[in-house]
Amino acid sequence: MKRLFLLSAVALTLTACSEAPQTSTASQPATTAESAQLSESERLNAWFEEKYEQQLQFSPLMMTRLGRKDLYDQIDDMSEQGQDKRLQWMAATVDELKANFDYSKLDEDTKISYDIWMFQFEQAKKQAEFRRHNYVLTQMNGMQSMLPTLLINYHKVAETSDMEAYISRLEGVGRAVEQLTSRVAINADEGVKAPYFAYEGVIKQSKAIISGKPFDPDSDQDSSLLADVKTKVAALEESGEITAEQAATFIEEAETALLDKVMPAYGKLISWFENDLPNISREATGASALPQGEAYYNSALALRTTTDLTADEIHQIGLNEVDRILAEMEKIKQAEGFDGTLNEFFAYIKSDNTDERFYYPNTDEGRQAYLDDATAFLDNIADKLPEFFGILPKADLVVKRVEPYREQAGAPQHYFAGSPDGSTPGVYYAHLIDMSTMPKNEMEAIAYHEGNPGHHMQISIAQELEGVPKFRTTSFFNSYVEGWALYAELVAKEMGGYQNPMSDFGRLVSEMWRAIRLVVDTGIHAMDWSRQEVVDYMSQNTALSIHEINTETDRYIGWPGQALSYKIGELKIRELRKKAKNELGEAFDIRAFHEVILGEGTVTLPILEEQVNAYISKAKEALAK
Repeated sequence: MKRLFLLSAVALTLTACSEAPQTSTASQPATTAESAQLSESERLNAWFEEKYEQQLQFSPLMMTRLGRKDLYDQIDDMSEQGQDKRLQWMAATVDELKANFDYSKLDEDTKISYDIWMFQFEQAKKQAEFRRHNYVLTQMNGMQSMLPTLLINYHKVAETSDMEAYISRLEGVGRAVEQLTSRVAINADEGVKAPYFAYEGVIKQSKAIISGKPFDPDSDQDSSLLADVKTKVAALEESGEITAEQAATFIEEAETALLDKVMPAYGKLISWFENDLPNISREATGASALPQGEAYYNSALALRTTTDLTADEIHQIGLNEVDRILAEMEKIKQAEGFDGTLNEFFAYIKSDNTDERFYYPNTDEGRQAYLDDATAFLDNIADKLPEFFGILPKADLVVKRVEPYREQAGAPQHYFAGSPDGSTPGVYYAHLIDMSTMPKNEMEAIAYHEGNPGHHMQISIAQELEGVPKFRTTSFFNSYVEGWALYAELVAKEMGGYQNPMSDFGRLVSEMWRAIRLVVDTGIHAMDWSRQEVVDYMSQNTALSIHEINTETDRYIGWPGQALSYKIGELKIRELRKKAKNELGEAFDIRAFHEVILGEGTVTLPILEEQVNAYISKAKEALAK
């Protein structure tokens, strides 16, 4: 499933402000007697704090997501020039890092920080080579819908200056959207265009953002952005921070910004996509069809998995996992007493999406029931968390329906991280516009994946970590983050989840979904599979509806390599757990193992393996004493 958290953290840290922060000479080797006494690790950790603060200046929106109000009136620079400035800054920090610090003198924790900093730079440098191979805006991974979402969810308004900053940001949204449109056009000139369905999705979402008042004065509804402004202005007035006259002025200024800046920018974006749509084939192709497509896809594999696995290796791992999961599904089918093949069982589950055994009513009551039941699953599992985890998140978690302007029937659920200071809770978002695409038997696994012990637990703990450089608390590696969330679905079973066998079958449906991605993503982008081959393979091996299959196929085509991270990461965590259990025997402690996995924040899979190996060695040493 897609992770928009992934939020904003990924999208935001890859953009840049117009002016790059200068590399400070303050991080040069210490000369005072006091600083000379610092260890190499202490010096480097202080350097990391300084550099992280500089790095944050590139992204006002990232600081907002973290609960800070620095540059609160600004929007990130979304241009190629902005990306170049950020990469140049990163290169300068790496030169400084190598010149001024001795890796051999660092303690083990600080070596991890050093390695992560270097890995992030090397990946950023590699990805910059293929920057114009990416689809800048798509229906699933586009800032055209993310920008309003960030303002609505993260820009808090507690005083007059906060609303002034919000209005300034509305003007900045217009500039950012124009920059994004320009990048789409640049990539298109080089032969890189998103698939037809992505064009349609971007157009639909963009039109939804500029629907309602003030864009359409005859509408009986406010646009999502204007509604948010009015809600926040009303709260200011109610608190006594502003007068009714000031409230009216704020709303008028917001409407002006929406009409003069936001609407024209989105209008240009929509026009570009609509004008180019007739030039796009409905037969989508994979990355191999792009200029330097094979090299581009290989770079995506390295980024998304943090491994050196090849497309062929990943494809075979997927085939093996599909066979294993099918065997487990067969056991549940037989236990349920179903007289027929597994494919017939899939068909039985999908046969009637109005059957309340398998689906909620497609009504507001049915949608609320979904939210209530998902919350109940999470509440029930919360009681068991201390038995399996020594570290628990402090941040709250809520379950919400996706905002109307970006809601899509059958689109995957996703998670938005809360702010580290707790002012904004983590949110598990569900697309509920069409309940016939939301099978009941899959929802429990999804809740655990998005909430606890999945994304909410891992991301919140990472953000709340103390004793590590701050840049580590917001680092993001797909294979670790998504691997953990998929692993969490299985851990939830050990914790007492899935009491209904059909929910456990739904867990296997979810796991199969991720295993199949290894087969079809590599099939599409490295082996020239057609769309129909993907749909046929998924239909034969999953209980997913044809709507879900088509939605997912669109995703894999439009986002090369991203979907591989889930299974590759989960398999590595399971492999490391098996190794620790085999080597430690009865001394193996699941709480201690999970603390090792979660206790250092988000890391690459090779670093994770090093951490677990070190844990095993230390545990053995303790046993020998």
